[in-house]
Amino acid sequence: MTNDHLKVGLAQISPVWINKSATLDKVCSYIADAGRQGCDLIAFGEALAPGYPFWVELTGGAKFNNDQQKQLYAHYVRNAIDVDAGDLALVCEQAKEHSVALYLGTIERPQDRTSMSLYCSMVYIDKLGEIQSVHRKLMPTYEERLVWSPGDGHGLRTHALEGFTIGGLNCWENWMPLARASLYGQGENLHVAIWPGALRNTQDITPFLAKEGRSYSMAVSGLMPVSDIPTDFPMYETIIEQIGDSHYLANGGSCLCAPNGDFIIEPQVEIEGLFCAEIDLNRVREERQNFDAAGHYSRPDVTRLSVNRERQCTIKLID
Repeated sequence: MTNDHLKVGLAQISPVWINKSATLDKVCSYIADAGRQGCDLIAFGEALAPGYPFWVELTGGAKFNNDQQKQLYAHYVRNAIDVDAGDLALVCEQAKEHSVALYLGTIERPQDRTSMSLYCSMVYIDKLGEIQSVHRKLMPTYEERLVWSPGDGHGLRTHALEGFTIGGLNCWENWMPLARASLYGQGENLHVAIWPGALRNTQDITPFLAKEGRSYSMAVSGLMPVSDIPTDFPMYETIIEQIGDSHYLANGGSCLCAPNGDFIIEPQVEIEGLFCAEIDLNRVREERQNFDAAGHYSRPDVTRLSVNRERQCTIKLID
């Protein structure tokens, strides 16, 4: 029998900035909390583990062959997530123990791309603690391209969770019509958009995505208070000087919208916490009555999308 109800949790938290193990410990504590509150799904912000590279625009990140930028990048690589090496093992154990599925924003250093190049990856772990997809952000935005590599379509996948079909994208990927269409075509009815954390990003697009997809639209952001920047972080003084009087590098904005675009959880700003709500699949059915982007309102005889989900790498070994 189909379960028409799902309890979701939006984990708007700050990382222990660029500290992999401490940040993953914090993630695990929120998974446990979500389990205690009866959540079926919890999501975390973009690049949360181990953190967003805020220093790039604050320290002259475009300087070529600069020793300080090299040191910062090396520090980032050391704290990035190696999925194949089991860096998310404890997270998977917590998901299984508490029977909570999750989306986690990570900085991935994959072994199939030398373990030295970084990807902004959105990892989906199911209730059994199994990693079901690792979506590498298709195109890093602006200064992100100085530290992150372009991803591929391998992770453009949806997942069954109770009666729902869930999918997700990183940050400005959510503005890419064809990336969204790739998930709509796979039956998505709960869309999870993860962000580094800014109200300006989530307040408009979250209702829009709900209305376009006639789906639930869940925006989950990180936080980054200036006070959380470690004093021993490389170029700390330069970063603080450039920030000026601001108290937040990322102020959140996590929210949840119903399939008609109405807010179920209003955008949460400058507050850390787990925000929960129960959603009902029947509301999707109601809104699909007059519009279904990949169903009765589509014209595949006129326009059709081709998606390459092959994982890209530079070598194919044949033994």
